[in-house]
Order: sequence, then C-alpha cells, then structure tokens
Amino acid sequence: MKLLITTPAPHIRSKDSTQSIMLDVIIALIPALVASVVIFGIQALAVTAVCVAAAVFSELIFEWATKKPITISDLSAVVTGLLLAFCLPVLQVKDLWIAALGSVIAIVVVKQLFGGIGQNFANPAITARVVLLISFSDIMTTWTIDGVSASTPLAEGAVSPGLTGMLLGKHAGCLGETCAAALLIGGIYLLIRKVISWHIPVAYLGTVAIVSLAAGQDLTIQLLGGGLLLGAFFMATDYTTSPMTNEGKLLYGVGCGVLTMMIRLWGATPEGVSYAILLMNILTPHIDKLTIHTALGGDVK
Repeated sequence: MKLLITTPAPHIRSKDSTQSIMLDVIIALIPALVASVVIFGIQALAVTAVCVAAAVFSELIFEWATKKPITISDLSAVVTGLLLAFCLPVLQVKDLWIAALGSVIAIVVVKQLFGGIGQNFANPAITARVVLLISFSDIMTTWTIDGVSASTPLAEGAVSPGLTGMLLGKHAGCLGETCAAALLIGGIYLLIRKVISWHIPVAYLGTVAIVSLAAGQDLTIQLLGGGLLLGAFFMATDYTTSPMTNEGKLLYGVGCGVLTMMIRLWGATPEGVSYAILLMNILTPHIDKLTIHTALGGDVK
C-alpha cells in the first residue's frame, strides 16, 4: 500500500511567473506610451525614461545595500516606473527630478521597506503620485498640450472634446490618461491574456457610469476622462493590493467607483481615482476577511 504524501501549499502550479506577468503588463502599456509621445512630444518619452530608470536603479541599490536578492529582472520595477510616468503631466527638463523622486518613493518607501514585491499594502505608483501631488501641487496640476496650458475635461467649466477627442486623447491631462482608445486596447489585452479578471474593471467602470447618470454628469467625460481607465485596468487590479476572491473584487471595484465619484462631485479636486484606489487598498484585508471562502473542514466562524 502506497503512503499518502502531503506537501505544503500551493498545490496548484502555473507556468506564469512574475516576469512573464509584468512583461504582459508592459506590452499592454505600450499603446498608451506611443499615444503619449504622439500627443505630448518627445518630452513624454523623457519623463517615462526617468521614471523607469529611477525605479530600477533605486530597487537595485536598495537590495544591494540591504544584501537582499536582486529582483530587477522580474520587471516589476519597470512596471511601477511606467505607471508612475503615466500619472504625471509633461514635466519640463528642470522638473524631471520630481519624476525620479516619485520613483524612489514608490520603490523604496512603499515597496521595499514593506518587504518587497507582494508585501506592500498599497499600490506603489499611486502612493507616489499622491505624495507628489500633495508636495508639488502647482507642477502636478499644470496641464499642457501643444505647448499651451489647458484644463482637463474633468475641470469645472472645461469644454468637452467629444467622444472622438476623448478616445484619441485630444485634450490636456497626464501622459498615460488622455488616449482612452490606447488604454482600452491595453486593458482588453490583459483580459485576453488572463493577467486580470473582468470583476474589478467592470465593477469600477459600471459604478462610475451609474453614479454619473444619476448625478446628471457627462458619461463620456466621466468614463474616458482622468485616470479612470488607467486605474481600472492597470492599478486597481494589482495582485498584491486587491482582494483575492471574485466577490471581494466586485465589492472592491464598487468601492473604488463610489469613492471616485464622491471626490469628483464634492471634492476639492476634479479627479479622484488615485485617492479612491489608495483608500480601497487599505480596506483590502478587511474585504478579504469578509469574502474569503472557508476551506473544507475548516472553522466556520
């Protein structure tokens, strides 16, 4: 009779690795990167390069200094740098140090000091963006397009560029938030590759749509404007900071949508995506506790 041999979890294994998942995210972000260069010019590429380089370099230096395994090959730092760059306006050359500072905050303070990938309680890029927004509000809220200062479609009194303008990014905003079509292409790619599931994006976007209609808002601007698509597909779906169960993901997405619209409608800022996701990141452990499935034979408390 053969012995029954048991081993610790996980018992289900996948060929996917952190590197392959991050590579898929990078591929999904390429359309938005190309669109940002077309819309804002070569300076958009400079901002992105600084963010990515600073993210990778700060992770390398921190892990070397603390004698931890070097993990830059998993590409997670590259993804963090890209996402942070997409949350920034077109910075002048003299302000590029702000982009580098944001990457250092994201990697060292938010990610590495909490134990590295998988241990951070909040999305690094979003947290860094909020810190920069509070610290350098004038620079972070100066939007330009074709070298001229302009307001985002979400700003009070702003002229709507229309559906075509929103899809193609013919308006002011952050680098990776303007071209809705590019973000939709990237989001669909992640869904097809099963890097993310539909639960968070659908719950998030659906909630924003319902609240927008109930509040008499322009649905096109609310769904395609600001950082909503970038947040719904690329940031709110972060494995580490989002719930594990499908029920939890739906609840999380609804929470992100409600908070986003509350800030947009009644807050001092026209945009609320970063703050909403950050607040829901903090609530994720409680959502997991509320929705986690009880193992067979486990305690049903």
